[in-house]
Amino acid sequence: MPRFPLLGRLFFRDYVAIIVGFVALAFENLLHLIILCLPKSVINWFYKRSRVIFHFISGAPEDSAEEKRRANEVLNARDFDELCSIYGYTPEDHVVLTKDGYLLGLHRLPAKRGEKNPRPGHSTGKPVVYLHHGLLMNSEVWVCLTEHQRCLPFVLVEQGYDVWFGNNRGNKYSKKSIHHGPNTTKFWDFSIDDFAWHDIPDSISYILDVTKAKTLSYIGFSQGTAQAFAALSIHPQLNDKINVFIALAPAMNPAGLAPPLVDGLMKASPTLVFLVFGRKAILSSATMWQSILYPPIFTKFIDRSLVWLFNWHSHNISTYQRIAAFAHLYSFASVKSIVHWFQIMRNASFQMYDDDVLSPITRTSVSSYRPARFPTRNIASPIVLLYGDSDSLVDIDTMLAQLPEHTLAKRLHGYEHLDVLWGKNVHVDVIPEVLGTLNHFVRRDEDSSKLNGEAIH
Repeated sequence: MPRFPLLGRLFFRDYVAIIVGFVALAFENLLHLIILCLPKSVINWFYKRSRVIFHFISGAPEDSAEEKRRANEVLNARDFDELCSIYGYTPEDHVVLTKDGYLLGLHRLPAKRGEKNPRPGHSTGKPVVYLHHGLLMNSEVWVCLTEHQRCLPFVLVEQGYDVWFGNNRGNKYSKKSIHHGPNTTKFWDFSIDDFAWHDIPDSISYILDVTKAKTLSYIGFSQGTAQAFAALSIHPQLNDKINVFIALAPAMNPAGLAPPLVDGLMKASPTLVFLVFGRKAILSSATMWQSILYPPIFTKFIDRSLVWLFNWHSHNISTYQRIAAFAHLYSFASVKSIVHWFQIMRNASFQMYDDDVLSPITRTSVSSYRPARFPTRNIASPIVLLYGDSDSLVDIDTMLAQLPEHTLAKRLHGYEHLDVLWGKNVHVDVIPEVLGTLNHFVRRDEDSSKLNGEAIH
């Protein structure tokens, strides 16, 4: 198939895909403008009609009345605080200023169900656990479950941990900087590098300063694991602050996307994402569609998208859990961070962002340039991977080859990516593994601290 000179890496079919993408994006923007001009009464009328038509075609999901009631509560919760209050928890809100000027929102669950921390913003004396979300997410994904027993952070709190939640720059809880406004291109000029250089280490330093703890346990999901892999590899001193790193559905260098055309197009020229989506937030209109679509319809759309992009079928997540959780799934992220992931996929290497976006036309067998890679084999903190063997984003053998020898990997049979968060059996398959790992490494860390203290005295 012939190539064309304008973008030398592309085939004719790639140009067709680009044109189709532009047309779809323009159509979506047109609909967005039309909807913004419509009165609320008209939008409500269409919303009600869509609900009637949807139930006529699909029928009601077959789940328990209790799960339906709880799902509605979770679905309608506006933020992290309201999600926690459903189950009787009182969170604390904190803000950390990164060294490059971003204000990140942190959440904390310092006390058990029905209790309050008598001294907010102070140490509880409990072991500290820090949880970090994935790509296009925020901290709400950890607490939007329809059952208390399946919610990892709630279980951790009841087990006596001081639980903290991080948020990436640009998302719902971190959309502020002292240097640039969120409507500027400079605000969104960040990638995984910036999460690793600033967001993760600065958040951890703040948490340890507040809690007066010497170390904490890090639990990441998806990109939240990649950010920790990166941060620990470039900040040797950070390893002394993390007693164990538990990686749920770990992400480092995914093979690619399910549709061959999209996968090939993005790998051929990752910066085409800039061409299509600009240089600010990606999919910024998603929150608008979420607010006007009947939730089961929005959920169906997400379901179909996950099947198309990643071949995830979500059979392990109940219908009502998906309806409740998908309402809290999306949050703002930079287009540049998406481009960074496509660079990683294209080069099959967990590398730093490649600013040399225009590759030379002439290539030789010996490359004259290679983007810097994150030196992940240098990580000293204990690492435990919990991965699903049906997760298309995890190549466990490739990942283990790039991690230190002390890394432990535990397979979750039949689990896809999101199942690790919201699966119907996480309280059987995932949470006990997390608790067992924490008990082992936190207790070992405490014993070591006691021995060091006795030696000093």
